[in-house]
Amino acid sequence: MQRKELSSIKQMRLNTILDEATKCLIENPSASMHEIAESAGIGIATLHRYVESRELLMIHLGFRAIEVVAETMQDIKLDEQNYESYIPELIGALIPLGDKIYFLKHDANVNSNKEIEEEDQILREPLLNAIGLLQQTGHLREDVDKGWIVNVLYSLLFLTWQQVVEGNIAKNSAADLLLNTFYHGFK
Repeated sequence: MQRKELSSIKQMRLNTILDEATKCLIENPSASMHEIAESAGIGIATLHRYVESRELLMIHLGFRAIEVVAETMQDIKLDEQNYESYIPELIGALIPLGDKIYFLKHDANVNSNKEIEEEDQILREPLLNAIGLLQQTGHLREDVDKGWIVNVLYSLLFLTWQQVVEGNIAKNSAADLLLNTFYHGFK
């Protein structure tokens, strides 16, 4: 998909629309373009000025999710000295982005777009590397596929985000709860 260049103001406006659309579609996956526009606080004509169709909206949402998650992840460095702290730092930073992570993993339009899949794979590489290091050092089981572990972590991130938004988990204890669940399960 050729992404057209927008002025910085228009790009900020589009990002706001996309972020609101993500929230709307998490609550109601079958929301119409009218409902999405209403949720974003704009008219349908304004929404169509930015995206011509629902299919294009979904693709924009996929790229937006990757952009936001990548920006967050780039601030968390992974190297041999800090691989044990990488996952806790990452979890703390990504819980607020649970809706974006969920969208990346569950929308059919996003999952069938080759460009988005390629960018998502690039996005996952540091996490897959960290999981591999934790497996090699005995912190995580080596007999479990790294991809499975990352998918479970993504699911836990979304669930934690959802529970915080619904008020079932305190925001300041969410990361510890997720980490404990991720590392220890429910023995």
